[in-house]
Amino acid sequence: MEGVLNRLGEYGNPVPRYTAPRCLLERQAVGGCDACHATCPHGAITVGPLGRSIEIDPGACTGCGLCVQVCPSGALEYDLTAPLQSVRDAGNAGEGEATLTCSQSGAGGPTLPCLGRVTPAVVAASGAWGIPLTLLHGECGACPVGAPDVPERLNRVVEEAQTLRAATGRPAQVTVRAATPEDRDRAVRVSRRGAFASLLRAGRQQVAQAIPERPLPFVDWSQPRERTPEEWRWRARSLVPAPAPDTGVHWPAPLVDDSCIDCPVCSNVCPTQAITRDLKPEGGVQLLLDLSACTGCMACLHSCPPGAIHAQEEWLPAAFGPPILLRDSDSAM
Repeated sequence: MEGVLNRLGEYGNPVPRYTAPRCLLERQAVGGCDACHATCPHGAITVGPLGRSIEIDPGACTGCGLCVQVCPSGALEYDLTAPLQSVRDAGNAGEGEATLTCSQSGAGGPTLPCLGRVTPAVVAASGAWGIPLTLLHGECGACPVGAPDVPERLNRVVEEAQTLRAATGRPAQVTVRAATPEDRDRAVRVSRRGAFASLLRAGRQQVAQAIPERPLPFVDWSQPRERTPEEWRWRARSLVPAPAPDTGVHWPAPLVDDSCIDCPVCSNVCPTQAITRDLKPEGGVQLLLDLSACTGCMACLHSCPPGAIHAQEEWLPAAFGPPILLRDSDSAM
């Protein structure tokens, strides 16, 4: 019993995971970033000195997720498993649509503390699976969890996801609306084949709802795959159906021109190490870009001393394969 209680003690923390190496403040990017602090409706996030750049007050944090929505580098994040599984389960059960609703809406169905937890990856995944998604919010004006402008923020999230999905030719089917009294009695519609599986899922959900959510484990920075936030990994996975080879995919990322002085700034400030700088044995350097690991934060662009970096908004699907050669100089500067 003691072991079980100790295990439960790890739960009940709504604070998002903070990965310091991904934070633009910790990376000392020019201009820094205070997006999370500026957007938090509860004053739970403070900006401090290097080594303690972002601190979150667990007593003030409601777990709304709005800071995660605006973080440009994935330094703040929640586990995407629950919302993604809810959407996927609705499709597997043969329901007409998937729903995600905020805890204050009173609507039935899968619930999040706030729809601020919904990210472009969740919307893009629903489109990849061909599952219509309805996002039901409550009365946001006086909500104690989120913020009054959550519906507007959701529309921006949907727009970003649709821009990504444009390359697939199949936009996500998404509706954002306020919950109505009829939504409280939403019934689970399942096929006979999926009824038993749905019962099992319902049992798991009952257990999950009885135990407060558990914080994500720390990122193992020694593993290159873990340096890329789950949000961007899911965005890349959601490019289904596969875009045609000559179709541009919206994925803002840097290009380097000939005014580059071969300094290490871009690789140093990159929050996911999507840019790597390799010294060549014969002299000079190579700059390589792992496009799928790039979050488009443009810390490299804003920090580049000679201004040699420019943003490219669209890339061909082949660019998501091997690393892209951004620069290959003949001799070190």
